[in-house]
Amino acid sequence: MTGGPRRGSRHRAAAALLAGSLVLAGCSGTPGGDRTADSGGDGQVLTVYAAASLAGPFTELARSYEFAVPGTTVRLNFAGSAELATQILAGAPADVFASADSATMERVDSAGELGGAPRDFATNVPALVVPAGNPAGIAGLADLEDDGVALVMCAQQVPCGAAAHRLALANAVSLRPVSEENSVTAVLAKVRTGEADAGLVYRTDVVRGGGDVEAIPVPQADEAAVTYPIAATRRGAETGRGQLAAGFIEHVAGPKGRAALEQAGFGTP
Repeated sequence: MTGGPRRGSRHRAAAALLAGSLVLAGCSGTPGGDRTADSGGDGQVLTVYAAASLAGPFTELARSYEFAVPGTTVRLNFAGSAELATQILAGAPADVFASADSATMERVDSAGELGGAPRDFATNVPALVVPAGNPAGIAGLADLEDDGVALVMCAQQVPCGAAAHRLALANAVSLRPVSEENSVTAVLAKVRTGEADAGLVYRTDVVRGGGDVEAIPVPQADEAAVTYPIAATRRGAETGRGQLAAGFIEHVAGPKGRAALEQAGFGTP
């Protein structure tokens, strides 16, 4: 899903006057030290392709980056990392790419479509979730092998699917999903609505799910952790938006970014 444009103040003087009201308006605060004197947006649009699991914190960080760099509009496109990589390799207009694993980023890098070295900025671990009330009585990963249990998970070529398979292997469990999705958001949606008895997602999705889902503890989840890298694309670097892209990456990896990511349940690499 592509987020609509969110425009910051167009004048630096106005930005300074509005700094105190930003928190009251519900944003996470101003980027402060993340801002550089030569990173002005000058009416430019920065297009960021990011893994679906990053939707919450990246939406917040896009708003605060727009405020830090007046005249900049950050457009967000969230989907499964593998799907985003395919789009970028096909010529999609991404300036920045944030993937849910290093393997998918390497795929884009190997094709010559990155404009700089990837930077690790967050970690996540797989989690087992069930609908609120746990109607199927799932007690652990072993219950996923029972006949009649409707398990949904990401396809194995998607980072969340690869992590789920590593988790199952570490616990000697055989997974038999009734549905394999292209993004963790789709998995979470089916669990939230009760369409599935259980789903394998990320720890951050337990936070996103609110009261609609419950987490079932699973051992060795940390052994299947994923690391999120972010990088400017070749397109972003070659179209005059390289400095703007670098500023956004620094914003994500800096103090404001870490705070937003930690609040959403992400770890630090």
